[in-house]
Amino acid sequence: MGSLRVISGQAKGVRLRTVPGNSTRPITDRVKESLFNIIGKEIIGASILDMFAGTGAVGIEALSRGADFAYFLEINNKAYSVINSNLEITQLNQLSVVRKTDAFLFLQSNPTKAFDFIFIAPPQYKDLWQKAMHILDQNPNWLTSNGQIIVQIDPKEQEALNLNHFQMVDNRRYGDTLLLFFEFIP
Repeated sequence: MGSLRVISGQAKGVRLRTVPGNSTRPITDRVKESLFNIIGKEIIGASILDMFAGTGAVGIEALSRGADFAYFLEINNKAYSVINSNLEITQLNQLSVVRKTDAFLFLQSNPTKAFDFIFIAPPQYKDLWQKAMHILDQNPNWLTSNGQIIVQIDPKEQEALNLNHFQMVDNRRYGDTLLLFFEFIP
């Protein structure tokens, strides 16, 4: 794995720590840059929920580019520590909350805040993204009415989901990474 960095915004160029071992799969700079090119200026003033946050790279990039708030969920001890460290070195910790908790339990609780973007990048090949989407579908108030859920998976994991509140509106493939974009059904 090469180095991980903030691509744009106020923390541009800051190198981020990675999680030792192979418990996480950080988003590549190419995919992250493409993701934020798609989101564009919608990130300015937005709030983001970064689930299975790993290094925190997506939420940190969002904050660097002008998001107002990022909420990070991570259950792994080492990753939780790395996220906090990365927020400190980018000086973006005042705009965020990091919780060491199970993402599914969090989503099953009553929403205390609706997010403009929910980013889901769970460990691969464990059907976790599908589980997260189904829980969000049962508890859709985690997302603002014009918000987006973005899922990062391996293309081999893609499958159609039968959801009541959300529909896939776009998908983009970058090598062995697939981004799926969901919005509320009109």
